[in-house]
This record gives sequence, structure tokens and C-alpha cells, in this order.
Amino acid sequence: MGYDQLTTIEVTLERGVAWATVHHPPMNLWDRSFTADLVQLIGGIEADDGVRVLVLASADPDYFIAHADVEMIIDLPADAQGTPGEPAPVNLLLERLRTMPKVSIAAIGGIARGGGSEIALACDLRIASQSARLAQPEVVLGIIPGAGGTQRLTRLVGRARALEIVLGCGDVTGDEAAAIGYVNRVVADDELLPTVRRLAWRIAAMPPAVVAGAKAAVNAAEEDRDLGFAIEADQFRSSLGKEAHARMRRFLDLGGQTRDGEQDLTSIIDELNAQ
Repeated sequence: MGYDQLTTIEVTLERGVAWATVHHPPMNLWDRSFTADLVQLIGGIEADDGVRVLVLASADPDYFIAHADVEMIIDLPADAQGTPGEPAPVNLLLERLRTMPKVSIAAIGGIARGGGSEIALACDLRIASQSARLAQPEVVLGIIPGAGGTQRLTRLVGRARALEIVLGCGDVTGDEAAAIGYVNRVVADDELLPTVRRLAWRIAAMPPAVVAGAKAAVNAAEEDRDLGFAIEADQFRSSLGKEAHARMRRFLDLGGQTRDGEQDLTSIIDELNAQ
């Protein structure tokens, strides 16, 4: 199985582990090219008998995956938003990480906001560095999380904390994320990849049929996600109107979606809310 055609993700294979390292300067935005690569990556991993564990990591120490490209969201065609009453296509894509018999691990270093957080949430396991910052700041743009964030985050941290994260739009540090269950655990920055590597190798060495069976059994404990995804998709579609577009344009004008601006997102949020 070849991964050479991917342009935003570099894949290396070792001991049954596929290391998928996002390398998409300047800040690992989830844009159209990354979307195409993500579709190919997940399909390739599913079909690759040599892979037992998928690790998602970043080549940029400051950004895991910054967030979804705001320009892409503004221009999102109706057919990409899915059918009312059904999960959005992006939810179905990320659900494949949860339902495939192989294990996925997010190695989160740096910023993982919005769609970046949602990709991490879709993985089976999440290990974060102490410098990691996670967030679901979509509400400040006039929309809601649209790639499963409201559903997966709530299952992990509970309703009240999920509401605080989604409505407060603030960053959650690596230490805070580990304390509330947003991530499995937090490690020192220089221990992130070694820790994930040891865990991935250990899982990859287990009998694959048993790993798949254990994962399926754990998944069965929290079934019936489709309704929640459908409700989220409907609310996302209904929020994506002129007011949201105006807020997203203002976000871009204030320096959002730039490498420096994203480091002080709180100031941009305050400016948006001051209007």
C-alpha cells in the first residue's frame, strides 16, 4: 500500500505502526488538500494488512492541526454539508477511525483547535504534550463544531465541561486536558513521540484479531451516535449563514488563521465579541 501520493501527510511504516505526520505549512490547516489526503490516508490504512496502529502526529512543534480553513467553511457547498437528519460526510469519515479494527493514536503537540481537536477526538487514544493547547472555538465564528466535536467531547469530559469548552471558546492546556479526560495523558514535550512510539509498538505486537475484538466490545458500550451526529450536522447547517460568514471574515481580518495571530487567539476572540 503506497502513501507517496499524499501532499500534506508523510507516512512511514515501522513494526506494524503507520506514522502519519502532518506537514502542511504554515500551520497545518485542515483545508481541501488536507481533506483529500485524510480520505486517502484512512482508506489506505483500512486496506493495509501491514498496519495495526495508526499514529497521527505533526512535523510542526507549534501546531498539531490548527483548525479547519475558515475560507473553506465560508465556501462550503451545500452537498458537503450532508442531508438534513443525517450525519455530515465529515462525521462519517472520522467515524471510520473509531470503527475500523485498527487502533488510532493522536500525538498532540502544539495547537489543536476546532477541526484539529475533532480529528484528535476521533482517534481511539490521545497523548498530549505539556505545551499542547486544545479548543473548540467555533461559536465565536457564529457556527458550532461540525466534525463531531459536540458528540465526542461530551462523551469524554461530560456535559458541563463540554459546554464550557464549546461556549467559552478558550484553550485547554495539556495538563488540564488530561485532568478532565479530553486526552488520555500528558507528557513532557520531549517525551511525546517516545511515549506514543512505545504505546503504539506495544499495541501493534498484540494479536490483531484480539485487539479488533476488544475495540469492538468497548465501542459497543457507547453506541447510537448517529442521532447525535445528525443533530450536530443540522445545527451546523442552520448556523452557517450570513452572520456567521461576516464573523468569519472579521476573524480573518483580525489576523486569525495566521501563524502569529493563532498564538494569541484570546485577543482575537475579545475583538470579535466587542462588536
